[in-house]
Amino acid sequence: MLSLTSLPPLSLYIHIPWCVKKCPYCDFNSHGIEHQTLPEKDYVDALIEDLTQQIPNVWGRKLTSIFIGGGTPSLFSTESFEYLISQIRALIPFAFDIEITMEANPGTAEASKFKGFFQAGINRLSIGGQSFNNEHLAKLGRIHSSDEIKRAVQFAHDAQFERVNIDLMHGLPGQTINEALSDLDTAISLGISHLSWYQLTLEPNTLFYQKPPKLPEDDALADIQESGEKTLIKAGFNQYEVSAFSKSQTDRSRHNLNYWSFGDYLAIGAGAHGKLTMPAENKILRYSQFRNPKDYLNKDKPFTQNKKVIASNDLPLEFMMNVLRLKQEIPLSLFTERTGLSIHSIDNSMEKAREKNLIEVTNGYIKTTELGHQFLNELLEIFMSENTNIPEKINIKKVD
Repeated sequence: MLSLTSLPPLSLYIHIPWCVKKCPYCDFNSHGIEHQTLPEKDYVDALIEDLTQQIPNVWGRKLTSIFIGGGTPSLFSTESFEYLISQIRALIPFAFDIEITMEANPGTAEASKFKGFFQAGINRLSIGGQSFNNEHLAKLGRIHSSDEIKRAVQFAHDAQFERVNIDLMHGLPGQTINEALSDLDTAISLGISHLSWYQLTLEPNTLFYQKPPKLPEDDALADIQESGEKTLIKAGFNQYEVSAFSKSQTDRSRHNLNYWSFGDYLAIGAGAHGKLTMPAENKILRYSQFRNPKDYLNKDKPFTQNKKVIASNDLPLEFMMNVLRLKQEIPLSLFTERTGLSIHSIDNSMEKAREKNLIEVTNGYIKTTELGHQFLNELLEIFMSENTNIPEKINIKKVD
């Protein structure tokens, strides 16, 4: 039986769906702008109205973090973000130490814009570099060069951003282990405090999926992963999640940690996904907004396209899909706190995972073993209900 008695931390995700050019590996809701004019003002107004309509669901709660993702949010003006953040603050209280992250593409980086973003209240940047090898960048369809990534990081530092993340991928077409490690060495040399380093996967509905490039063999991928993690640890980074590395605990992405701890998050913008705990109604709700920007901006349509109450027999997998990505121990009490279910409801699954050495359970804490992280899909399948409507192969990919 479900018994929800408490509320988790609350975040806000804002989706900006446009980018200069759609990358062949990208399965996010993004649309190349080509020669069209961005409906920037209309879209910002829609974001504010979208949030306004959701406020009754979160009365009395504070935002602990905001993440502005895309697409390429940095295509929008600094004035738009200053207005947007001020309106959000007027609608819902901010925690005193709120983290506000924005994704930025090196190809659209401008020193004056970064300073404006910082002045608007954004205090963390996530720069989509992907590689420092220009040949690999060309294969990935990126519109920037290695030097532009370096300049973007310098612009961020000059604008007083103390918290800067770089996204890097490994397992790229034709990539050698030395090239992958060179990417990491270059990123480390830039003085960043956080790195999202994840393996390229071929996702459905992408050009790479339709016309797959030749990727490194499994053994080579394992060597890259192992050597890369050693390189980052030697440089003073701590791996706190499957694809996330930080210099210190304060450098960790609070927004993504809320995802991975099965927290709550409001969602505004085309294709944005949200999750809300509703103790009064004893349910946990997932919802998503209309994916196509034209539908989202259509005033004759509601913003939300889909709503679904998470069934109680799906909650164990929903919870574990997030927390088992983490490298740290998680208190078992968090399971009951975030799902409303008794920990004994998953005794059989826990025992099976422990027998396979995929998790450790000690002194009231659960932790994914190194073997468990290596076979994370297999571990998660243990917690899958017979009635769970989830694809055979669970997609484990980066969030930040």
